[in-house]
Amino acid sequence: MSNPNLTIEGSVAPGFESVRDLYARNMRKLEERNTQLCVYHRGEKVVDLWGTQIGDTDFTPDTLVNIFSSGKSMEAIAIASLHGRGLLDYDKRIADYWPEFGQQGKEDLTVADLMRHEGGLASFDRSIEPEALFPENIKKNQVAPIIETQIARFPQREDTNREYHAITRGWVANEIFRRIDPAGRTIGDFLREEVSTPLKVEAYVGLRENELPRVSPVIIVSFLFILLQSLIPKFLGRRIEKNIFQLGARIFRILRSARNGSTARRDVPPIAGGGGLPDFNSREVRMGETPSANTHSNARSLAKIAAMVANGGALDGREVLPRAACDAMHAETIEADMIIMPCAFSQGGVNAFGKTSVGNRDFGEALNEGREGFFGWMGFGGSIFQWNREREIGFGYVPTSLHALDLFNERGKEYQREVLRCVEKLGAS
Repeated sequence: MSNPNLTIEGSVAPGFESVRDLYARNMRKLEERNTQLCVYHRGEKVVDLWGTQIGDTDFTPDTLVNIFSSGKSMEAIAIASLHGRGLLDYDKRIADYWPEFGQQGKEDLTVADLMRHEGGLASFDRSIEPEALFPENIKKNQVAPIIETQIARFPQREDTNREYHAITRGWVANEIFRRIDPAGRTIGDFLREEVSTPLKVEAYVGLRENELPRVSPVIIVSFLFILLQSLIPKFLGRRIEKNIFQLGARIFRILRSARNGSTARRDVPPIAGGGGLPDFNSREVRMGETPSANTHSNARSLAKIAAMVANGGALDGREVLPRAACDAMHAETIEADMIIMPCAFSQGGVNAFGKTSVGNRDFGEALNEGREGFFGWMGFGGSIFQWNREREIGFGYVPTSLHALDLFNERGKEYQREVLRCVEKLGAS
């Protein structure tokens, strides 16, 4: 049955028609609300699509959406900018830049350790008030003392120190950044002044009052809906990617692996008031700086920023990162099992996607196959902000319907796979 509320708009360049066809098919068949998809190739925008399943006439390609952990690559760019100015060395101890940090087992932790999720700070033993994360209060040092007194805790495993710093990495990185930046800026300040303005894009950590009305709220798809849909064969119109057997096997492995993590021993929410999805839709949390989980942007902006990184730090004649800083951000990738998924994070905090030789093979394939050669990361429930330096691709995908059990963002990965096919065909013609 056709959906009278379904609207799809935008355009694609010649050679990328199959991406538009896939986008239209997924918007008809999968459980979506609003989505944006944008791709750059060789510095040119080749895919620019947006759509709504729910008749949302306010949703446009410029609408802002929380991209959750896709913002981790924004904080990586910010830290890389310090390296590019000769102000930061990834191999130096964090305590060299922030002496008060060097206590409770954190004395020898390096910047690279933090950016690779090996900082022993995957969770805190104290919640942070939303108002403390307002940029003016961060600059008043309301967050730093909480981090300084944290005890470094690592996974209960001998083979890896890597554990996903889902929210905390950005808070620590922000404190490092503002101490080194000559102007004392936060990562949010940097993104506005040094990335969004020169590239004419929008990537904000900490929204301003006048930007709040432009945000489309994110909605988590219920676990019950996902489980019921997983019982339906795909040929009968299942609205999610995986069936009950695939989901069940993954959930079991995740729960078993998570028992070895340090966060399994804590039940303190990161943000006071719960730190869950309803809070991320609130005014107070949207206006605070949580770089790892609360960046607001859109697919057009993400793809253009990604194109800049894919091009060595510059785009349209504007240099955002010196090429040496861009290269350093991608350097020294180390494979490790991050409790529930194998990954290869660089010293600068971006993941290199490709074949991995560690961890669960099924999880490795789900994370990597279809996005080989890309760098960056992805966000809870669906968003993707990644780039391919060899193919000169900048990629951004932003949904407002979050599939919590789609741990590897496989909806968006299908678009990446199709984009790679299109680029390879263009190269062969």
